Amino acid sequence: MNDYSPQPISYVGRFAPSPTGPLHFGSLVAALASYFDARSNKGTWLVRMEDLDPPREPPGTDALILEQLHILGLEWDGEVLYQSSRLDAYRATLERLKATGLCFSCDCTRPRIKSIGGIYDGRCRYRKLPFNSGLATRVKTDKNLYEFEDAIQGNYSQILEQDIGDFTLLRKDGLFAYQLAVVVDDADQGINHVVRGYDLLESTPRQIYLQQLLGFLTPQYAHVPVVVNEQGQKLSKQHFADSIDVQAASTVLHNAMRFLGLRPAKAQISEPPADLLAWGIDNWDIQVVPKLANIPMHAAH
Repeated sequence: MNDYSPQPISYVGRFAPSPTGPLHFGSLVAALASYFDARSNKGTWLVRMEDLDPPREPPGTDALILEQLHILGLEWDGEVLYQSSRLDAYRATLERLKATGLCFSCDCTRPRIKSIGGIYDGRCRYRKLPFNSGLATRVKTDKNLYEFEDAIQGNYSQILEQDIGDFTLLRKDGLFAYQLAVVVDDADQGINHVVRGYDLLESTPRQIYLQQLLGFLTPQYAHVPVVVNEQGQKLSKQHFADSIDVQAASTVLHNAMRFLGLRPAKAQISEPPADLLAWGIDNWDIQVVPKLANIPMHAAH
């Protein structure tokens, strides 16, 4: 009789930036956390370009982000996946969900939803509007509790119907919504560990809901604090965040590592990026990442 024991599932993680601008310190922190967690677990680290909103994406920004990662020494595995090449997969998945009877068309405007507190009230659920262009497609939610154990932030849960409402899968302008695309891509790429910013924590129950509807496995999640400016705003292109200075790669990496709870020696700031990253992989412990929603930029220096 053969002694058979199942092989452990290998770690597959990812970094998935939107190419709306070059990497800033906040996006580097998210990239570094996912990189360290994957490499310290001898896993695969993929890069996916979430380029589903062309009006917000200056030409060439994707190449710039990849160049920045390369200069910093954050080398990824395999080919970069572009969401803009995946529209057929999203369309097919949307048709699957429509076939369940859980989807409906909606002509509600953002101002209307904002006026009722920002949580969609189901106004179009039973109006039976056609699935025409110019209308959004939403998925019905329910009163069940969706919860998960975040590797950094601990237990998190939502009752989607009361906390979020029925949410969008296809926008009025014909663009696929983030929640649908990310669930399809994580499943198709075999992603089983997602390490990303705290600003996406509240999206996670929606993604788990879609995963369950579609029969997909749910990854393990970990949400790192986001970097905020002096006004308490998340670093972003919208808030005029500076691009990271890749010519000072070791300094930038050293600061980002400290932000994530690692404590490299001051002298290591003069080491080559590859040596700093190797030290970070050896010393990575996701439990030392601060269990906070955000940390001011100046705290990392």
